[in-house]
This record gives sequence, structure tokens and C-alpha cells, in this order.
Amino acid sequence: MLSNRAQSLESAIAIAVERKSPPQSESKFRLLVSFCYHSSFMKHVGENVVRIEAEALRALADRLAGPMAVDFDRAVELLFHCQGRVVVSGMGKSGLIARKIAATFSSTGSPALYLHPVEALHGDLGMIVRGDVALVLSASGETEEILQLLATVKRLQVPLITMTCEDRVAQTLSSASAGANSSSSSSTLAAAADVALDCSISKEACSLGLAPTASTTTMLALGDALAVALSEKRGFKEEDFANLHPGGKLGKRLARVESLMHKGEAVPRVAPHTKMPGVIYEMSRKKLGVTAVVEGEQLLGVISDGDLRRLLEQRGKDTLDLTAQECMIRTPKTIGPQEFAATALARMEEMKITSLMVVDADRRLCGVVHLHDLWGTEMV
Repeated sequence: MLSNRAQSLESAIAIAVERKSPPQSESKFRLLVSFCYHSSFMKHVGENVVRIEAEALRALADRLAGPMAVDFDRAVELLFHCQGRVVVSGMGKSGLIARKIAATFSSTGSPALYLHPVEALHGDLGMIVRGDVALVLSASGETEEILQLLATVKRLQVPLITMTCEDRVAQTLSSASAGANSSSSSSTLAAAADVALDCSISKEACSLGLAPTASTTTMLALGDALAVALSEKRGFKEEDFANLHPGGKLGKRLARVESLMHKGEAVPRVAPHTKMPGVIYEMSRKKLGVTAVVEGEQLLGVISDGDLRRLLEQRGKDTLDLTAQECMIRTPKTIGPQEFAATALARMEEMKITSLMVVDADRRLCGVVHLHDLWGTEMV
């Protein structure tokens, strides 16, 4: 039987044939119609997959707001009081989701690792120690390799949080064994858990109802929910994220000025009474195109190569008889060492300058940050 859409397309072909289109045109027309039909069909399949998974997520959100709220809070509390690491495990597609969840925990301030259940049975069980918390994923809750981990988890008194799809298990058992008692609401894994979280779905997005699709999506979302809730409870901040992501573009934008600035002997500085030849020498030696004028550690002003050129244009060789104090800009642009590097970059671009003096709350010179240092981080 053809669908309505297919019947309409077949009718269009028939009309074209009745109009006695040349054979070559008829062939091309049939090919075009076939292509359009299959493209439209695939488009609707993709749309249905996304809608099914979106519905599974909506149902999960409703459970988190209602019957599963207490269990979710208990899971977050267990993770918050974890003295070791979050050991995340899963088999097959659930294992792939478990890897991502472990990575999310680690990147948001909660040390975590992924433990492959088969590798665990062949020597990697030593990765679980007392003080850890185990987070185990299994759609059925009956995965053999996963269940074999339970003895070790219980022996070490490691708190166990599980994610299973109980409703899906019941449906599968019911369809496979007519008349069998499949009304049990708890799998072996969930029954052994300190906290059992429900990732049940009404159906998979796979047209056969077999490939893990909606179920793995809900597991992934629930893992993200746990990680984010835990990071909020820990008071995880932007600077913490930057410390854990020094190689990423976002981490570099959140880097602090103090981690990028020139400091110590690398900072060009002169005393107020230094003659201009000495100022020029210091600027050339440190190669930053600017020098600070300091008294002790107190910043008094700055002299840039642009200031020097303007002085030479105005006063000629008499400039060399002046002191740094007479030539300096007394209101230099500054930034604090704890400011974000992105803030320093924005300030330089706004003011059309190439460097900022880094000072503390008492205007003591800490260093200097140059535009080229910020460009070198590849955050722009």
C-alpha cells in the first residue's frame, strides 16, 4: 500500500506520461520525483526521532520536578560528600554515555573516572576504593557485566547510584514472555542501589524499538543534571572552570591577568629622576614599547614609545635632557591582577593601547600585560 504522499507523486508521474513527455524527460521526471519522495520521507523520520527524544526529556523533567525530586536530591548529597572520586560505569551504549558523564563531572570540579565493567573484571577493580561513589548506568538493570561489580561495590561500602529504564524493561519482558509476571518495578541493579534514578521512556526513537536512542538521551541529560547541580552546590565559579580548562578557548578567555603578565625583572621600570637616554635604553632592553615610572614599588606614571616620538617632534634633542618624571603620563591605564584576560583585551582595544600596567589595590606595580601576550593565547 502506498502512502497518500506516495500516491500523489505517482499521480504526478502518470499525468506527465499522459502528456506524452519524451522518454528521456519521463525518465528524468521519475528520477526527480523519486528523489523528492525519499528526501521528504527521511526528513519526517528525522523529525520523528527528535520529537520522540524530546518527549522523553520532557517526561524526565516532569519526574525530576515531582516523584523523583527526593531521590535526585539524595544522589546530589551523596556526590557532594564523596571523599574520593565519582566512578561511572556502563556497558555498550550506556558505557559511551557514562564516559561523557564522567568527563562532565571532572570538568565541573568533581573528580571522576570511567570504569569499563569488563576491564574491571580483569584487573581494573582496583580503581574503586573506599570513599568513592559509584554511578552505574544500565537500561535494563540486568546487564551481567554490571551486576558482577556489585559484590565489590558493596564490600567496599561504596555508595551506589543507578540509572535504569525500568518501564522499558517491563515492556520488553511483557512482549517477550506472554503471560509471564513482568510487573516488577525494580531491576536487580536498581534494587541494590542506595539511590535509584528512573530514566524510563515510553518508546525508543528507533523504528524497530531496539536501538538505544531515547533511553541514552535521558541518561545523558540526567547525568548532566547531576553534574551541574553538584557544581552549583560546590560553588563552582568561572575561575575554577578556567583552571580546569587551560587549553580551551573559553578557559583562556577566563584566564587571569596575573597568569599572562610580565613580572619581576621582565617589567620595564625606571625611577622618576632617570634621564631620558636611560628611559630609552630600558624600553629597548625590555622590548614592550613602554616603561613604568616607579618610586619604590609605587606606580607614578608610564612612558610609551608613542609618548617619546611626540616629545621628540615637539622638543627635538632637548628631550634627552628631561627626566622620566617630566615626561611621564601621570594617569596611566591600569588593571588588577585578578581581572580576566578578556577584560584586559577589551580595555586595550577600546582605548587603542598595546599594554596595561598591572597594579594592586594600593597601586603597587605587579607587572605589565601586553596586547601580544593576549593574542598569543588564541582567545581572539
